[in-house]
Amino acid sequence: MCDVCVMNAVKDRMLSRRDFFKASAAAATAVAVGGVAAAPAALAAGHGGVVDMTHTYDEMFPTYFGAPGITREQPFNFKEHGFNLLQLSINEHTGTHIDAPLHFSADGQSVDEIPVENLVVPLVVIDIAARAQDDADAQVTPDDLSAWISAHGDIPDKACVAMHSGWAGKTGSDAYRNVGADETMHFPGFHAEAAQMLIENTGAVAMAVDTLSLDHGISADFATHYTWLPTNRYGIENLKGLDQVPASGATLMVGAGTHKGGTGGPCRIFAMV
Repeated sequence: MCDVCVMNAVKDRMLSRRDFFKASAAAATAVAVGGVAAAPAALAAGHGGVVDMTHTYDEMFPTYFGAPGITREQPFNFKEHGFNLLQLSINEHTGTHIDAPLHFSADGQSVDEIPVENLVVPLVVIDIAARAQDDADAQVTPDDLSAWISAHGDIPDKACVAMHSGWAGKTGSDAYRNVGADETMHFPGFHAEAAQMLIENTGAVAMAVDTLSLDHGISADFATHYTWLPTNRYGIENLKGLDQVPASGATLMVGAGTHKGGTGGPCRIFAMV
């Protein structure tokens, strides 16, 4: 076959950029432990771009308890050994991470038990950034959910409902933990009544925040955690990029860890828009 014929044949078989994303997403959802999972309906329309929703973290990244969430040593380096290797010790709930149901329940799903089809989900963004700018203790309420539904329709089945409070830009300063004179943290979160509304009236499987906790910082009882996680729904904390995605229509891809019995773990998360 002539060179021109070969080139034309290859071109005929090349996927467009959009087809590439659609094919990659379908492949990512197809393989599950012990079987094949159906691709979520959210992928059917296709997407044209990707937004990284994951903070890069190190020993300085803020954590809920204030202590470094990761330590590392380098027993092998390229100069001496011909390859690089880091030895890591990581708190499961460090950086952009998932809260598995087991985190706040006696026998909920561990991170490795979360169904893979629940990790590729429609993204719903509840924007309370303007309110949070004036009130660090702001919460997503049932009224916020109702307003989103009025504007965009029903919350999709298996959705991740995310709070956009504008907090993600504060990670490089003490303002992220925002410890007040009362020695209590002040940052936004979900109200437990909003979590209960999602449980009772939607098929949402995940809740996400751009702060350190599903509960707002001043919570003393973790009411939202205890409402949400024991129902075998999961949470995501320290998400970023929510100002770069639409309120409706994006698909979230959650690269959760699979360490056995894990209560959570750092994730690489991105949105297809």
